[in-house]
Parts: sequence; C-alpha cells; structure tokens
Amino acid sequence: MKASFLLTPMVSLLCTGILSPAALRAQIFSTPKPAVQKPIPVLQAPEPGFTYPLHETLTFTVDWRVFTAGTAVFHLETAGDTEKISATADSIGAVNLLFPVVDRFQSGMNLKTGCSTGFNKQIQEGRRKIASELMFDYTHGRQAQNERNLVKGTATHKEANVPACVTDSLASIFYTQSQPLVPGQTVSFPLADSMRTVTVGMKVESREEIKTPAGTFPTVKVEATADEGIVKNRGHIWVWYTDDPRHIPVQMQARLFWGTITFHLQSIDFK
Repeated sequence: MKASFLLTPMVSLLCTGILSPAALRAQIFSTPKPAVQKPIPVLQAPEPGFTYPLHETLTFTVDWRVFTAGTAVFHLETAGDTEKISATADSIGAVNLLFPVVDRFQSGMNLKTGCSTGFNKQIQEGRRKIASELMFDYTHGRQAQNERNLVKGTATHKEANVPACVTDSLASIFYTQSQPLVPGQTVSFPLADSMRTVTVGMKVESREEIKTPAGTFPTVKVEATADEGIVKNRGHIWVWYTDDPRHIPVQMQARLFWGTITFHLQSIDFK
C-alpha cells in the first residue's frame, strides 16, 4: 500500500499530459502565468464559553474494508492555558502480521487562542521508523522541524515561515470542536503541513444519527477540504461530531484510493 501511494502522484502527472510533447511545447512558446496565492485565513479563537474536559480519553476501533485493522486512542488533558493532546495508533490481527503499525503523536493547543504549541510524532510502519518534532516560534514568524530516520540513522533540520497562529494535523481535530458547526457553513483555518501553511476548510454537510459501540449519537457530518497538502492528497476525510455544545468526535472516515478506513468510537472516559 505504501509503494502504491507514493507512485500515484507521478502516475497522475503522466495521465494529465503534463509531460506530453504538446504540454512541453506550450511551456516553451508561452509565458507562464504566476500562480494566484489565496490569502491564508486567520485562526479564530475558541467560541466564548467553550471548555474542554479536564481529562478525556476517546478509544476507537479502526476498520479497513471488512476487517478490524487496529485501535486508536486520543487522550486530552487540560494543563493551565494548554490542552495537551496525545494519540496512539496500533495495528492488530492479520494486518499487524502483514504491515505492523505502532504510531505515537503529541500536540498542544493554547486554550485562549487555539494556536498549536507544537507537534511530535514517532512512527513505526513496517520497516519505517521516524521520529519528528515540529516547533513554532510565533514571535519571529518561524517554524522548525527536526526529523530522525531511526533505521538509517540520519537526521534533517528544516525551517520555514509561519503565520502568527496555526493549528496542526492532530490538534485541528479538536480545535474544530470549539467552533460553531452549522450545516451549510465551513470553518476555515491555517494548518501547518509539511513545512507549509495551507488552508483547511471543515465543511459541515448535514445532521446524521450515528451508531457506534459507545452508543448512538445525533451528530453533524463534517468533511475536511483543502486546495493542497495532506488533506487534499489523502482522498476524502469526514469527522462526525456530536450535535451538542461539546462537539465530541465519535466517528471518522478516510476514503482513499485503496480502500476506506473508518474509526468507530468504542468508549469515552472522562477520568
């Protein structure tokens, strides 16, 4: 699956004719138009009165097609003005034998502004082992990433500009809880993505009743959209949040070219 996923962008380029003789002639004999950079939206602070639980653990089963492929656990803990977020993802059963996954993620979010305070990940997927740390210096408008390949023993350091306030790929799931989720409307925000900043829109599509092992919930179905970056390139991604002031994520789904992965809420623990 990993090899196929990496090859797909190259195949897409060939299929759209970017490398065709006609396209090459067009590049030689015409003046390229500069790309129009859409303005990055300002990350809005959490809604007044919205609060996160002091402690919350959400446990999900992860289904791939007809198989239960793994488990995912999200833990949130309030510490002063920061919401600490951690997540684990582990493969189980036959999938674990074919392609073992042991992933760990940590993030933080300022409760007053919604800004990410940093994002760390330790990924073990098959033979691939990566440790990465993403740091934000909002005062100087810079972000820095340190990454280590634990198999090859190599390390890289990257830096780039960053707006005054962004969220990250883990914190964004829970930042969205703090915003008004009204069907027909879209919550847009800046997301730090591979040393770039992209605009992500959380489009509230409809209200649905969702049945999970943890119970049945009235929800709002939200699709993550983007013009570029990890969200756009991962296919279609939906999150179902409870249709109440808490907006707890109770189901998540990613529809990819090689199949659909669905996270079903197994349990909620507020201790």
